[in-house]
Amino acid sequence: MRRRDMIFGAAALVAGPGLYPQVSAQTTPAAASSDTATVPAPRVVQLARPYPAPGEVHVVPGPFTLYWTLEDGKAIAYPIRIGRGDLYEPGIYDVGAKKEWPSWTPTPGMIAREPEKYARFAETGIPGGPGNPLGARALYLFTDERGDTFLRIHGTDDPSTIGRAVSNGCAGLINEHVIDLYDRVPVGARVVLYPKGDSVTREG
Repeated sequence: MRRRDMIFGAAALVAGPGLYPQVSAQTTPAAASSDTATVPAPRVVQLARPYPAPGEVHVVPGPFTLYWTLEDGKAIAYPIRIGRGDLYEPGIYDVGAKKEWPSWTPTPGMIAREPEKYARFAETGIPGGPGNPLGARALYLFTDERGDTFLRIHGTDDPSTIGRAVSNGCAGLINEHVIDLYDRVPVGARVVLYPKGDSVTREG
């Protein structure tokens, strides 16, 4: 992938005026309990030119931020966690599926790396609901070459992980935020995960 395809031009994202529409706190079938007071609220930001197309997801690891692009060069910025070490996989993906309160099964790679932690879930997994590792919603990332990549953008009921590189490769948002994002992002939407070394954004 060419570097110019991975960045919003050469410049930054600058915080713009405007109010973010209220995020729904509804997390049925049961409330996902978490203390989210320390997690910043999503906000509308102004992007630098050249603007990315509206209706895309851009994950920028440096500031631990996911951007959902809007019209007129604006975007909604959500605080996230990302994959640790080389489990984070920069690239261009599509949203191949969406699921509410998804079930979870560890990937073969997770079981190989930490069998003591994940092997017991290999056959049965964990059903959807509060406490499930994928949280309230999940977007499934696909490529033409690989199909399902096992990478997800999903919820978490552990707000202490936001702003950290701690996952097995997926991008995570608190449940309230991922529900809001899920309702905006259609199947087929383009998703860009930027390399960790790129200082792509600046917000003022």
